[in-house]
Amino acid sequence: MLQTNQILVRALTLMGLAAIAASLTTLLSGCGQPGALYLPTEPAAARRATLPETLIPDSRRDSAATAPAAPASAPASK
Repeated sequence: MLQTNQILVRALTLMGLAAIAASLTTLLSGCGQPGALYLPTEPAAARRATLPETLIPDSRRDSAATAPAAPASAPASK
């Protein structure tokens, strides 16, 4: 009976160490972006979704609805 407990403890310890090693490998590998991180400034970047818009898809639609309306153009005079 004592042997069985020792085997189980060793197996759990090895599984825990493997999980820690996998976590460290994942953390150290990063996201894969080479070089320095930067905020894009080109015009195509302006149309990309932001993080809140990605997490809550309806947030972009709601912000457009609450934006002030553009003033109407003056009617043509006769």
